[in-house]
Amino acid sequence: MSNPRIEVDLSKIRHNTQIVVGLLKARGIRVTGVTKAVCGHPAIARAMLDGGAAGLAEARLSNVKRLRQAGMTCPITLIRTPMLSQVDDIVQVCEASYNTEMSVTAALAAAALRQNKVHGVILMVEMGDLREGIMPHDLGDLARRVVDMPGVALKGIGANFACLSGIAPTAAKMQALSMLANDVEGQCGPFIETVSGGNSANLPWATGGHATGRINDLRIGEAILFGVDPVTGDQIGGMYRDAFTLVAEVIETDAKSVHPVVGNADHTLARIRLVPDISKITQIILAIGHQDTDAAGLSMPPGNTLIGATSDHLVIGTKDAALCVGSEMRFQMSYGALMRAMAAPDIQINLRNDRPASIAHRVHGPGKHLALV
Repeated sequence: MSNPRIEVDLSKIRHNTQIVVGLLKARGIRVTGVTKAVCGHPAIARAMLDGGAAGLAEARLSNVKRLRQAGMTCPITLIRTPMLSQVDDIVQVCEASYNTEMSVTAALAAAALRQNKVHGVILMVEMGDLREGIMPHDLGDLARRVVDMPGVALKGIGANFACLSGIAPTAAKMQALSMLANDVEGQCGPFIETVSGGNSANLPWATGGHATGRINDLRIGEAILFGVDPVTGDQIGGMYRDAFTLVAEVIETDAKSVHPVVGNADHTLARIRLVPDISKITQIILAIGHQDTDAAGLSMPPGNTLIGATSDHLVIGTKDAALCVGSEMRFQMSYGALMRAMAAPDIQINLRNDRPASIAHRVHGPGKHLALV
């Protein structure tokens, strides 16, 4: 098999999606599957939809186009504030987008009119994470402006948590978001269809017995892909943590001193050195590096220790005498490591356990099953 590669178990992604959808459906909340960490990979997106996701969300227009070119007809929402330079394409391929800037919303409206469409707008509200969002006291005024714009329709409001500043969602913040939805309706008139409370970090709140209020949507990516609560790192009951495996090939083995040599150049890309100070260790080098993934986000197999990484090399200390040139090592990845690896041009994606034929027939009709190897 080709190396390096990512092995993706689609059945585990379907299963994880089903678990999350079931947990949230009981609370009156739908799941929008977020595919940005996998670069909008169509087969992974289909696994989310087969598992019950109501639609998809993406941060990059190129990923949305990839999904559409693969025949995806489900609703896709752009969750990063649109670029002015991309408004025509966004209106063409996305049913809706999350917005914070009125100049961008006006440009989307103009693009929609040119295409004889109505583009959905969801306004992002700043609730403490300090990444993107309209300040709550400005929301009503901006919502009225959207309502008055031909070419766009105010579809909802949303918030984001636990990304830039690590601010976790709380029952109080979710209640405040629900109240903002009520306020917008009172000021603007139209019913707010979507109140998107956040992302995978919201799962403890959503399943914790709190009143959900107006929150009826969560944008879930990390929990589906990794089966964990991204805030604590704890496994979510009944979900798989190993849907993705990174495989790399050994290109050198040798016993070398790991003591730093005096006068070493401190190159930025070679600063990761986590191995303890021991005199001799069997050192192996794998053909993968910073260009391919986040080395610090790889879980070392038992008996192996990360020594360092450069742009093209991963250096590991090992006690496994059986490892030789040509051997493969398998790693579990963090969210950041997966995101970088999925975007790396030299990493092959191997898909396993495509959906059963009954699901493919039900979703796309006969003759639409995608053959994967």
